[in-house]
Amino acid sequence: MADLLVIDKLRAGYGRIDVLHEISLAVPAGEIVTIIGANGAGKTTTLHTISGLVRAREGKIVFAGKPIEKLRPYEIVRLGISQSPEGRKIFPRMSVLENLQMGAYTRSDKAGIQKDIDYAYELFPVLKERHQQLGGTLSGGEQQMLAVARALMSKPKLLLLDEPSLGLAPMIVLKIFEVIRRLNSEGIAVLLVEQNARQALKLAHRGYVLETGSITCTGTGQELLRDERVQDAYLGE
Repeated sequence: MADLLVIDKLRAGYGRIDVLHEISLAVPAGEIVTIIGANGAGKTTTLHTISGLVRAREGKIVFAGKPIEKLRPYEIVRLGISQSPEGRKIFPRMSVLENLQMGAYTRSDKAGIQKDIDYAYELFPVLKERHQQLGGTLSGGEQQMLAVARALMSKPKLLLLDEPSLGLAPMIVLKIFEVIRRLNSEGIAVLLVEQNARQALKLAHRGYVLETGSITCTGTGQELLRDERVQDAYLGE
């Protein structure tokens, strides 16, 4: 399958500090790819650089055959990349419905937007029940569902998910991972950053291990689950 996203020798960071040291990875169209690693390894920086929130210092980011490393974030969203950020970052003083409408800010097709709101409510029925409720009054799990649903409102070809299970009850985690699997089955490619390495690797077609800004290991999800180094460092085996 052709690669939808290709990162080649990417270097990025903050101030004078490099966080990413010439990393290379790919997300094939229609696949789930996960990045696992310890806190501070550079996982979120990788997603932010893809999204244009952090500028690449060197290297290439190519999406659907188009270099995007110099584009602005809203231009990248319009091309078909959307991110559900770590910590959810929903709009707390907006209703659930208004949060979803904000996710469609690059669109003007009112009928299509309403169709996708209905789809979000189908994925997460609790959001329909709470559609008039302020985002800040939702539970943590409901906020995470809203963050994912909001990211879908721009109709992405590639969905970036940053720690979607963080701090959630096990039943909610199962629901989130079920939705990720369904979205992928419907044609959306997913790049997943996840501290629950076992769950992420079970779900993913391919995985990358990121350590202090460098890719140290890659393989299919199943290969990494069986890798002794990965088991020792991330799976508690």
